Amino acid sequence: MSVSPGNGAALVAPELPVMVGAVNGALRSVTVRGKAGNTLVGGVLSADRTQWRSKRGTAPGETYQVTVVAVGPSGATKQVTSEFSTQKATQTFAVDKILPNKDITGLTVGVGMPIMLTFTHGITDRVSVERNLMVQSSKPVEGAWHWFDDKSVSFRPKKWWPANTKVKLVAQLAGVRGAPGMYGTQDYVREFEVGRAQISHADTVSHQMTVKRDGEVIRTIPLSAGDGGSWNHYTTNGVHLAMSREDVTTMTSPDAGPGSAGYYSLTVYDTVRISDTGEYVHGAPWSVGSQGNSNVSHGCINVSPSNAKWFKEVTLIGDPIIVSGTPRQLDPGNGWGHWQESWPQWLRWSGLRSGFTTEALSAVPVSDHLTQQTDTSKRRVTS
Repeated sequence: MSVSPGNGAALVAPELPVMVGAVNGALRSVTVRGKAGNTLVGGVLSADRTQWRSKRGTAPGETYQVTVVAVGPSGATKQVTSEFSTQKATQTFAVDKILPNKDITGLTVGVGMPIMLTFTHGITDRVSVERNLMVQSSKPVEGAWHWFDDKSVSFRPKKWWPANTKVKLVAQLAGVRGAPGMYGTQDYVREFEVGRAQISHADTVSHQMTVKRDGEVIRTIPLSAGDGGSWNHYTTNGVHLAMSREDVTTMTSPDAGPGSAGYYSLTVYDTVRISDTGEYVHGAPWSVGSQGNSNVSHGCINVSPSNAKWFKEVTLIGDPIIVSGTPRQLDPGNGWGHWQESWPQWLRWSGLRSGFTTEALSAVPVSDHLTQQTDTSKRRVTS
C-alpha cells in the first residue's frame, strides 16, 4: 500500500493531491482529515478500487491524517494511518467581487452577460486558479475564461448564452495556489439565470435602433448618435452590453472642466449605460428633431423620452446593444466590451482554453451566496 505524501512529510505544497494505491488488494475506505479544523478532503476511487486521489489540494499550514483500510486477496483487512503537514501561506487572496450579483446586475441577466471575478491580490499562477473555476449550466455551452489583468478574469461563451439558461459558478479556491506562497482563503458559489434573448442593433447611419426579442422585432426606435465633431464624440462601434439602468443620471462633459469652453452638466432621465467612457442610451428631449435623421450627440445614443423609458424597462443587465456605422471601435477593456474580441483572440488570454460547461442543473431557485461590495468608482459621462 502506498500513501503520498508519505508519513511524517513536512512542508508539503498544499496544491499537491493526496494519492493512495493498493497492490494485490483493493481499497475499502480512504479518509483524509485535517486535524486542526477536523475537515474532510474528498476524493475519487478508481473503478477497480486500487487507486484513490483527492479531488483538490489541502489547506496551507495544516496537519492531515490519512486513514486507509484495504482488503487483501484472502479477504483480510489492513489499516494504515499516516500524517503529513503542509507549508504555511505567506500571503492569502480572496475574491473581492463577482458579477453577476443580486445588487448590481440582478440574478436574471441578458444573453451577453459575462461572469467576472476580481481578486484582492494579483494572481501569477493563473492556470491553478482557472482550473478551480467551474461553470455549470442547464444547457451545454462552450466557453472560456479570459484574464484582463492579474486581478481580473472573466468567463464568456463562444456565442451568446442560450435564452432561459440556469448557470452556476463554483469557485473552489480555498487552499488554491495563486502565486508562490499565496493561497486562497475560501470557496464561492454564485447562481444566476439568463433571461429571454434581447439584442438591439443601433445603426448610426440609418439613425434607427432595432430591438429584437427571441428573434422577433419588438420596436424600432429613431436615434441620434455621436456627431463626430471630435474623435471622442463618436459613439463607439461594436458589441456593447447593458451595464446599468438608471432613472436619473448626471452627465458631465468628458473633455472640458467647469469654466472651460464646452463644459456641461446635465440631468438626464431613463438611462442604460453601455460603456465605461460615458456612453448611454438615454432620453434626450432636446434632440428629438434630429432623432431618425442626423447625429448630434456627444457620443451617447439619444432617443425620445418615451422610448428611453420603454427601453430601460425592457432591458436586462447583460443585454447586447450592437452599434454600427462609426469609425471609433469599442475597446474590449472599456466597460464590458468582452464581445469585441474574436473567439481566437479571447482564447489567447485563457490558461485552459475553451471547454464546455459541466453537468446540467435542475430547475432550482436562483440564489446569491455572497454579499458583494458595490462598485462606487466615479465615471465621467457624456450625453
